[in-house]
Amino acid sequence: MTLRRLAATAALLVGTLAGCGAPPTEPAAEPARQEIAGSPEPPSSAPASPTPSPSPAAASPTTAAAPPPPPPPAAQPPAATTKAAPKPTCDPNYSGACVPIASDVDCAGGGGNGPAYVRGPVKVIGSDIYDLDRDGDGMGCD
Repeated sequence: MTLRRLAATAALLVGTLAGCGAPPTEPAAEPARQEIAGSPEPPSSAPASPTPSPSPAAASPTTAAAPPPPPPPAAQPPAATTKAAPKPTCDPNYSGACVPIASDVDCAGGGGNGPAYVRGPVKVIGSDIYDLDRDGDGMGCD
């Protein structure tokens, strides 16, 4: 950082602190001017001459404390694996007894060849997909 830039930054800092209600301090010193003779020298890596540092009162103005950082987000519970609802085991077209869902259901004790059987009576409340109500009165296996 060049000496001019450093002096300008210090003057800006003192002016800013003075505008923030900090107690008055020593007047800002006139930035030191460096005479440049001949060709300009490349900036050296040596530190520039020290500038007066502001007093501790000016360096730390009394302001409200910074708010604490927000708390970390609450740990999320592991996502529950959604299990598919179990497939119904009873056909919703019948009530009174559980008519299994199968490729074919016949009345137990009858002449059907299954592979599944139901003990009746069962009430037909939808479509009689297994033809359990042979006489059409709304009741199967009676």
